[in-house]
Amino acid sequence: MTFAEKVRLAGVVGAGGGGFPTHIKMSGKADTVIANGAECEPLLHKDAAIMAHHAADVVRGVELAMEAVGAKDGVVAVKAKKRRAVEAVQQACKGSRVRLQLLGDYYPAGDEYDLVHTVTGRLIPPTGIPLQVGVVVCNVETFVNLVRADAGQPVTQKTLTLAGALREPVTITVPLGTTYREAVAAAGGFTTDEPVLCLGGLMMGETTVDLDTPITKTATGVVVLPRSHHIIRRKLTPPKAQNQIGKSACDQCRYCTEYCPRFLLGYAVEPHQVMRTLAFTATGAEYWNQWAALCCSCGLCTLYACPEELFPKEACDNAKAEMRKTDIKWTGKTDVEPHPMQEGRRVPITTLMKRLHVLEYDHPAEWREVALKPRQAVLPLKQGAGVANVPLVKTGDRVAAGQPLGEIPPKSLGAIIHAPFAGRVVSVTDRIILERAS
Repeated sequence: MTFAEKVRLAGVVGAGGGGFPTHIKMSGKADTVIANGAECEPLLHKDAAIMAHHAADVVRGVELAMEAVGAKDGVVAVKAKKRRAVEAVQQACKGSRVRLQLLGDYYPAGDEYDLVHTVTGRLIPPTGIPLQVGVVVCNVETFVNLVRADAGQPVTQKTLTLAGALREPVTITVPLGTTYREAVAAAGGFTTDEPVLCLGGLMMGETTVDLDTPITKTATGVVVLPRSHHIIRRKLTPPKAQNQIGKSACDQCRYCTEYCPRFLLGYAVEPHQVMRTLAFTATGAEYWNQWAALCCSCGLCTLYACPEELFPKEACDNAKAEMRKTDIKWTGKTDVEPHPMQEGRRVPITTLMKRLHVLEYDHPAEWREVALKPRQAVLPLKQGAGVANVPLVKTGDRVAAGQPLGEIPPKSLGAIIHAPFAGRVVSVTDRIILERAS
C-alpha cells in the first residue's frame, strides 16, 4: 500500500483550517515540503503547543512526506518568538534532512502564498497552488497525523486552543464531534454571560452563538468574546447593512489595498476597487470585478486597515461567491513581482491585537492533558474540502473506535470520517450522531 493510500484511509485533511485532503498532496511530486507552524491568528497557540510537545512527530511527518513526493528539502517554519516550539523543533531536526526556518511575528505569516515566498523565494501563480512551484505545504498538526496514518491510525481527535473570555484559556486535545460547550467546560467556563464564538480565530474565523457546534478536523481554536465587544458587534452586522454602509461611506482611500498581503506580494488584489462596485448594485444585478479573485480572506482590510471600519473583506468574499456562481474565471495578469514596500507594511501581531481590543485576553493558553469523554459525538459528513461522506452506517448500528463511518465516492475529492470512540449510531442525516458505549 502506498503512503498516499494510507493517508487517504486515515482521513487526513489540512488541520490548519483549510481541510484539503492530504492524500492528494502526498500523490504529487515536489522538491520542498514545508510544515506550516506560523500560526498568526491572534490568541491561538495550538500549533506552537503541538511543536513543543510533539516535535519529533512533526519532523518525522515531514520526512514521510518528503519520501512520498520525492523532496530533497524539508522545512519547519515557526515564529522566532515561540521559544519552546523552536527549541523542541531544533532538537528534533538533529540528524534528519529537515531544517528549521524562523519567521517574524506578523500577520498573516501563515498564508501559504506568503510562506512559500518567504521560505523558497518562489511565487505561486495567480489562482495556483504550491505544488505548481514544486512545494507541498501542510499544517504542523497534519504532519503529526501523517505519522499516525503511517501506523494505521485514523484521525479521531483534534487539538485546539480555547481563548478569550474564559476562566482558564488552554490548549487541549478532544475527540472529534465534541461540542464547543463541552470543550469550554474543560477550560473552566465563560467569564461572560453573553458569549459569542469566533471559530478558527478573530480574523478568518466563523462567528456563532451556537455553543453546541461540533469540533471538526479543521478546528484550530475558538476565541470567545462578549456580545458587547466592539469586534463582535462588527462581525454580527448583517450583510445587507455592510453593503449599504460601504456604498455610502467608502471614500476610496486605498488603505485596504495598500495593506493587503497579497497585493504587497504582487498579486492583482485591490479591495478598494471591489468596494467601488457596491455603487453599481442599482442595476438590479450583482456586479463584481476580478480584483477580489486572488483575495485570501485574511481580514486585514476590514479589521485593521480601513479607517472608517467598513467591510472590504466581506465585499471580496461576496465577489468571489458571485464569480463562482457565474463561472467567471481569472483572466488578469499572471506576472507577479513583490511591492517594494512589502516588508515595511508587515502588520505585527501585537499591533493587530491592539486594533482588535483584545490585549486583555492575551494569555499563553498552555497545553493541558484532558481526558474529555463526551457522551456523544456530532460528526458532520463533510469536514473539509470536497464532497460529503456517503454513510456506511445506519441508525442503531454499533461501531468500534476508529471504524470508518462513511466513504468518498470514486473519483471525488473528500476525506473519510471515523468513529472517535466505540458506541451506537443514534441518527444519520447530514451528520452522524454517535452515542458512547456505556
